[in-house]
Amino acid sequence: MKLYRFLTEDDTSAFCHKVSDALSKGWVLQGDPTYAFDAAKGVMRCGQAVTKEVPGTYDPNMKLGAQ
Repeated sequence: MKLYRFLTEDDTSAFCHKVSDALSKGWVLQGDPTYAFDAAKGVMRCGQAVTKEVPGTYDPNMKLGAQ
């Protein structure tokens, strides 16, 4: 089965670390990153979709980050 996650974070090195951590665990980049202004917080935010092939069947209660 293929899993999907959308990683988001403020535009700091924390975003790059979050994506790098996912890649080191076998997740694969899916599409281009996104970049938008969060008016409520007054900061730029980044987002990146990642996917991963894993055995088994999907369960909506699974923790995707633990896969």
